Amino acid sequence: MIYRRGNNLMNTYKLTLLALLASLAVVGRSVFAFLPNIQPVTSLIIICGLLLGPAAAILLALLTTFLSNMVLGMGIWTVWQVVSWALIGIISGCMGRYSQRIPVYIIAIFSVFSGFLYGFIISLTTYSITGAFWPYYLAGLPFDMYHAIGNAVFIILLYPIISHLFAKYANNRFYLQNTS
Repeated sequence: MIYRRGNNLMNTYKLTLLALLASLAVVGRSVFAFLPNIQPVTSLIIICGLLLGPAAAILLALLTTFLSNMVLGMGIWTVWQVVSWALIGIISGCMGRYSQRIPVYIIAIFSVFSGFLYGFIISLTTYSITGAFWPYYLAGLPFDMYHAIGNAVFIILLYPIISHLFAKYANNRFYLQNTS
């Protein structure tokens, strides 16, 4: 087996970026816990998927869910949170691979959609336990709206900053691929 320094360095750098995003998401979720369904987690997973790919977004969804739920409380909803955030990460990762330059307003629209998708999947928790889906889902629509609007605000605030900071990662990755 040939040891390739460049690929190993890239993986270490990518894991460091994931750790930073996970800590930002966990702290952000804890700080905004007093506001109903307004949190930066979904937006950070979307940004991670766009910039680092679907596998990184899934890993971020797992890390964020389990670490933040250790503080906020675990339950059956934890599984559904992982499923919903991982699905959002996969979709955003595919979007990032399809197009390198997606306008911020398109990402914000996707983040609004993701807020409602998250709420729909979380509502499946009640169906799996009680068998009553529609009353729970309809009662939760205002909270899904808060989540959707919060996602758009966080995308507008965080995406330009994080994408600028991650540009160094992209340049480093390009450099390492050409020198390996």
